Amino acid sequence: MNALTHLNGLLQTNGGNVVDLNSYTLLLSDPTEMLGVAAAIAAVVIGLGTVAYWASRYKKCPSNKILVVYGSGVGGKSAKTLHGGGAFIWPIIQAYQYMSLEPIQLKVDLRGALAANNIRVNVPSTFTVALDTDPAMMNTAAVRLLGITQSDIEELASEIIFGQLRLVVAQMEIEEINKDRETFEKNIRELVGKELRTVGLNLINVNIRDVTDEANYIQNLSEEATARARKEAEISIAAQDRESQVGVARENQAKDIGIAEASRERDIQVADAQAEAVKKQKTIEANRRASVAGDEARAQVAEASSKAEGTKGAKAAESDERIFVKEKESDAVAGENQSQAKIADANASLAVVRAEATQRGEVADREAEVAIQQAQAKAEKERLNAAEVVREQIDRQKIEIAAGAEAEKTRQEAQGVADAILSKYEAEAKGIRQVLDSKAEGYQSLVRGCGGDARAGATFLMTEKIEEIVTLQTEAIKNIKIDKVTVWDSGGGDGGSSTSNFMSNLIKSLPPLHEVAGMAGVELPDYLGNIKGGTPTPKAPTPKAPTPAPKAQAE
Repeated sequence: MNALTHLNGLLQTNGGNVVDLNSYTLLLSDPTEMLGVAAAIAAVVIGLGTVAYWASRYKKCPSNKILVVYGSGVGGKSAKTLHGGGAFIWPIIQAYQYMSLEPIQLKVDLRGALAANNIRVNVPSTFTVALDTDPAMMNTAAVRLLGITQSDIEELASEIIFGQLRLVVAQMEIEEINKDRETFEKNIRELVGKELRTVGLNLINVNIRDVTDEANYIQNLSEEATARARKEAEISIAAQDRESQVGVARENQAKDIGIAEASRERDIQVADAQAEAVKKQKTIEANRRASVAGDEARAQVAEASSKAEGTKGAKAAESDERIFVKEKESDAVAGENQSQAKIADANASLAVVRAEATQRGEVADREAEVAIQQAQAKAEKERLNAAEVVREQIDRQKIEIAAGAEAEKTRQEAQGVADAILSKYEAEAKGIRQVLDSKAEGYQSLVRGCGGDARAGATFLMTEKIEEIVTLQTEAIKNIKIDKVTVWDSGGGDGGSSTSNFMSNLIKSLPPLHEVAGMAGVELPDYLGNIKGGTPTPKAPTPKAPTPAPKAQAE
């Protein structure tokens, strides 16, 4: 105990140097104290190692990974998954692995997928997938993907995406795929995402780059839409030109009408001023003349009154005065009429100007309307041409597809028929070969049974066929109705009747069995009898017995 106290003081004083510790141990003279110090140091080291070891068994899970603990003591499940936090890993009975949550980008270049209207579509796209942090999805990923490399996961996901993407394309027509991209991507997310979740992957994003087809159907639709937009633009431009022309015509018309009205007002004012001036001048002149006439009349009246005929002169003077006044009034009326005529001329000129302006406006309207109709007709013609071209291309492509399908069907059917015929002939040949092989084996057994005498074997086979030969011979005459045969007998003969001779000759027309056998190269044995008085039966050539092969001696 004293040694340990002294050792602690020495370490604190010298900063805990190992050299000092070794020096101190050398200074110790008691072996018991040295063993105690060593045991204490070993206990400290073992304790620190044990604490470090158990501390190392606690595994923390980063935010971008999933910690998968598997083995015994994971709650009765195949694995325990954690996202964030940590878990203590018991040695021997438990193990752990990390699974990355980083997104995986997959370039899927789908080509030649058959749409619902039998048009092959190319759908190049990019899919982004990753593991999900949902507990059920993490457990599924641990079951399906734990221990698989990144490249294997990418290959598995690509295969799933390829298959489901083809299914989505097959459920939609090419027009729907081209127009309704939102529905197309929605269907992709539903089907592809559902299948990816079965292996623990989550579909993050879908990017459809461009949809094309081998028959250029989408390009034709785009050209048709472009033609339609061009038509609408030309119609809009023509309408704007028409509005502009109409506006200009209206402005010119209003301007002309304003000028005409101003000119009319000016002419009216000038005419009124001239009429007023003429009227005043005529009035002054009439008053002056009336005054002069009055003076002259009065002078004449005075002179007449001085004369004897005063009354008559007064009357004449009064008559002249009245005539003069009437003349002046007539001149005034003529001046007013001239003023009114000028006003009427000004009104007529204004009406002509207004008519010309209206005519120019209507002409501009008609020209603008004609231009619009021409533009519409041109755009409609282009649209119809584009639609007709697209329709013809689609019909041609459908015909080509149908012809290709029919040709493939015919080829497959012909191939099937050819395969069936070949199989039939091969089966028949195989059957015939087996029959011949069986016969050959049977004949070989028969010859061996006859002691190697092939002639005896042939005779034996011919003997088995005697019954069939006799049956065939009787078949030749069994249908002859003897009761219907009429034989004319001349009375001559060799001791027999013509009828009996006829039947005898008829029977003799059939070849005897010995002759039939002889023609077949077989000589029947004597115990089957001979033909009395007949021609000798041709003998069959006697085949030489085959020389038996030398038997191999057993070693």
